[in-house]
Amino acid sequence: MTRAIFGEFLFFLLPFAVFAVYLLILRRNPLFWEHWSDQAVWLAAAGLICVILALLVTGLTADRETGAFQPTHVENGRIVRGQFK
Repeated sequence: MTRAIFGEFLFFLLPFAVFAVYLLILRRNPLFWEHWSDQAVWLAAAGLICVILALLVTGLTADRETGAFQPTHVENGRIVRGQFK
């Protein structure tokens, strides 16, 4: 679950990283707030759109398992991982 949340957080940060590269290309310091203040709302909105699109694509293209799920159990003294059967 942590991996999924971290991945979506990276999609949110993507517009900010692109804008920081843009500022570097323009030879402006991306650490100064005055370069970010006008674009902060638009960058946050773009980040949310990236997250929503990533969630939609993941939800629509994810593998669907059929059958019943057999949880993790012990057989003959060995742990058998959960699986779909």
